[in-house]
Amino acid sequence: MIKIYNPQGKVILTNDYFAGLVGNAITSCYGVAGMSVAGAKDGVKAVLFGNDIPEKGVVVKEDEGQLIIDLHIKITYGVHIAAIVENIKERVAYAVEHATNLKVKAINVSVDDIITD
Repeated sequence: MIKIYNPQGKVILTNDYFAGLVGNAITSCYGVAGMSVAGAKDGVKAVLFGNDIPEKGVVVKEDEGQLIIDLHIKITYGVHIAAIVENIKERVAYAVEHATNLKVKAINVSVDDIITD
């Protein structure tokens, strides 16, 4: 949960908001097969509530007014991983900075699975 204070009051951006924003940015990237669970906590949620948990694969933290975004993704077999990761970082940084007016300090992408069709 990220809190932004302005003269009119306080705005709270939840991890669900960031998951949706980042998910939309990532789905248009070539070679991305989907999001992956970010850890044991999301793994348990996926088992209990199904694979469509909103925050699946996205964790956002704040560090001195800037955002650190951790992503867990699945990619398609046979694609160039480094190129996909750079594309994801550019798209996510642009989408988040444009939508929230907050600076992105770092985007950490973990490739957790390779999907073969």
